Amino acid sequence: MKTYSIGLVPGPVSVPEEFRRAYLEDYGSADLEEEFFRLCEENSELLRLVLKTGNTVTIQSGEAMSVLWGALKSCLLPGDRLLAVSNGIFGRGFGEMAEMTGAVARIVEAPDGEFPDEELIRQAAEEFRPHLITAVHCETPGGMLNPVAGLGKIARSVDALLCVDYVASAGGADVRTDEWGIDIGLLGSQKVLSLLPDLSMAAVSPRAWEVIEQVNYAGYDALLPWRDGIKNRYLPYTHNWHAVSALRLSLRRLIGEGLEASFERHEKTARYCRQRLSAMGIGLYPKREELCSPTVTAAMMPEGWTWKELDKALRGRGMAVGGSYGALAGKVFRIGHMGSQADLELVKRGMDVLEEMLASK
Repeated sequence: MKTYSIGLVPGPVSVPEEFRRAYLEDYGSADLEEEFFRLCEENSELLRLVLKTGNTVTIQSGEAMSVLWGALKSCLLPGDRLLAVSNGIFGRGFGEMAEMTGAVARIVEAPDGEFPDEELIRQAAEEFRPHLITAVHCETPGGMLNPVAGLGKIARSVDALLCVDYVASAGGADVRTDEWGIDIGLLGSQKVLSLLPDLSMAAVSPRAWEVIEQVNYAGYDALLPWRDGIKNRYLPYTHNWHAVSALRLSLRRLIGEGLEASFERHEKTARYCRQRLSAMGIGLYPKREELCSPTVTAAMMPEGWTWKELDKALRGRGMAVGGSYGALAGKVFRIGHMGSQADLELVKRGMDVLEEMLASK
């Protein structure tokens, strides 16, 4: 398979060699070794710092979608109501997934490039009286960083839980789980953490654990077994020791850099990317600057190009970016500058290639 010298896809991102080396080590059985359980405890503490929470943090095997499914199935019974706050395929997807579990969903949808007005969300919550409100902090297909900080108060006003997907933002943008009233915060390993797509994590509040215990979902992706699994030294399946070791390396590096320094690095790189695109006459999908994500930029297709043409031409020059999904497929291309790719020199090289290529057509 061909590799690219300028990798700017929006995830899975480039995995540093130091993290990859963790997969070459020999470990014992994660079911039996005290060393593994201590590793999990350390990672949970580090994740609490990153996510700014005192809640329980679970670490499961599986790509991030597994914990999205697990959270919904762990919190909802057939007939329960879910209010999905949406401005893209993943926000809307929460509602669609909930319906597949037998729940009743309502979606509050934003116009293109925007986020739903908070008062409209409040009105929908008061009318619909959901058991669970969901939102996506970074809607990667549209390059949007969404203002979710006010949703916790809305959720509590109608006695609902708040579940937020911050898979593509945590570590690269400020996430305040407790301050924002997030009952279930969802994270994946392949974005800012710059790992393989093999771990999913959840920060779960005491309120959420009460509901999860009542629902008592018992599938492979269930959250309940992880509430006390590490403490009791008894897990529902054999865990991925290699991935959990790599996670410690990633979290230690992030904490060592400093969260504020990481946020600044991501924002500086993203701002440079947007400025270069603007100079090329390429528009952005988000309608407002404050909605632009620091981890991924969604740019409109340049005039006279199709996505297939652009992708082929860039790859021919050693550069890989991402297309988009759903209604944005073929209309938007995405530049991933998160984690290991939040590198100003890397993005500069990418923008130079893009500019040269557009000028040559």
